[in-house]
Amino acid sequence: MAFTGTAKSLYDSLEGKRHQYLDRARACSRLTLPYVMPDAGFGPSSRLDTPFQGVGARGANNLASKLLLALLPPNAPFFRLNIDTYNLLQEGVPEEFISEVEGTLQQVEETVMDEISRETYRTAIHSALKHLIITGNALLYLPDDGGIRVFHLDRFVIERDAMGHFTYIATKETLSFATLDETMKQALFESGYKENDEINLYTAVCREGKKVRIFQDINGAALPESDGTYPLDKNPFIPLRFSRVDGESYGRGYVEEYLGDLQSLEALTRAIVEGSAASAKVLFLVNPNGTTRGRTLAESPNGAIVQGNAQDVSVLQVQKHTDLRVAQETALAIKDRLGAAFLLTSGVVRNAERVTAEEIRMLSQELESALGGLYSLLSTEMQLPVVTRLMDVMKKKKKLPTLPKDVVKPVIVTGVEALGRGNDLQKLDLFLAGAAQVVGPEAVAQYVNVGEYFKRRAASLGIKTNGLVKSQEEMQAEAQQMQQAALMEKAAPQGVKALSDQMLMAQQQQPVEEQPQE
Repeated sequence: MAFTGTAKSLYDSLEGKRHQYLDRARACSRLTLPYVMPDAGFGPSSRLDTPFQGVGARGANNLASKLLLALLPPNAPFFRLNIDTYNLLQEGVPEEFISEVEGTLQQVEETVMDEISRETYRTAIHSALKHLIITGNALLYLPDDGGIRVFHLDRFVIERDAMGHFTYIATKETLSFATLDETMKQALFESGYKENDEINLYTAVCREGKKVRIFQDINGAALPESDGTYPLDKNPFIPLRFSRVDGESYGRGYVEEYLGDLQSLEALTRAIVEGSAASAKVLFLVNPNGTTRGRTLAESPNGAIVQGNAQDVSVLQVQKHTDLRVAQETALAIKDRLGAAFLLTSGVVRNAERVTAEEIRMLSQELESALGGLYSLLSTEMQLPVVTRLMDVMKKKKKLPTLPKDVVKPVIVTGVEALGRGNDLQKLDLFLAGAAQVVGPEAVAQYVNVGEYFKRRAASLGIKTNGLVKSQEEMQAEAQQMQQAALMEKAAPQGVKALSDQMLMAQQQQPVEEQPQE
């Protein structure tokens, strides 16, 4: 059923269901990165309180960076354009033409990756990953004019159905007159607005079958020129969540799972810091009824000789060394647990400009084992919608050719898919190595299909073999040519010898001419 209200009414109706998620998000943000989700009423002149411990901030930044490296590798595409070869062959398309099409698709993939590198996609997605880790939610917006924007949890509301698909999304933006175009300024002036008035722009995204309807309004006043529709798979608004909970429209963050440890570490660290500061303070107490004068001690230089009684002077100390030691040991134990949870102790990837594909695969395996089915969710709700929307925007800008939708489809090649291919490659190599040790390399070469091995190994690494690995027909043709060349080379000396013998015999058979007598 189509929504008939305004974008503001949709936002207001869903805002009440978001309060509990906002409260948890702010609690998680205060112990990690406070600027990610500040408290309500925070402004440019407000001051953020920083936590006493930095484990939460280091963990969130470290995990976000590793996720970005695994999901968007800098030196390799995270997707591949697959072509439906079977249907094309059934329709009578020559195989040579299919090979040319696959070469063109590879160029399209490189063009899309170049666009991602030029634009601010990596920076925006890195920010979105921070929000996913801490708050569990983020909203990506990819407009028609390019670029990407991230909406925070306090700026959008969402409602999902029982399958987890969104039905409604609404955003709220506070604008100033300086950022508006002249047409909108004039319309607002005519409606009675002044330059100092607060302007709230509401955007509604409503799912209607296989299409998405998007419309906007300002403080409840509709903007008719903003009403439009998009195909569902090309929706410019992409809602993200870190973890999926059945029956909930919002996701849960990774930090929330370890909020207890972070709160305990914060309290212990604060107690240790304040206790250490108190222990470091030195105070000398002088007996008021003694012969030693406090002023004499205070004004005397080092090594001076003064009159007094040593029994009149004592040092005030905080006798809490044992308590501080217990607190320190407990804090170290919590740090170890959080370090393992946020992969702070991992050293899989080197600190280098370019990392290898094996390092990326190992990192992906580590993240998948630590974070469960995160890749399955992010590949479905982030990677695939982002690349589909980006390709649609580039087509509108004439940067990409129009590709048949039913024949060419993008496929994600990182995350779970990369893990599966990496495991297949490892098993394949172990099989051949074990077989060579048991029966010998000669038997392996006799029984193993080398061409099939090359194809499977290339598939595990995500490499296209068209034009690279020779087919069985090409191998047979080359073998026949080599055999014919060998026969000709072998027959050539025999033919020359036979021809020479024939010429010699012909000469011998010629009659000898009689010499003329003198």
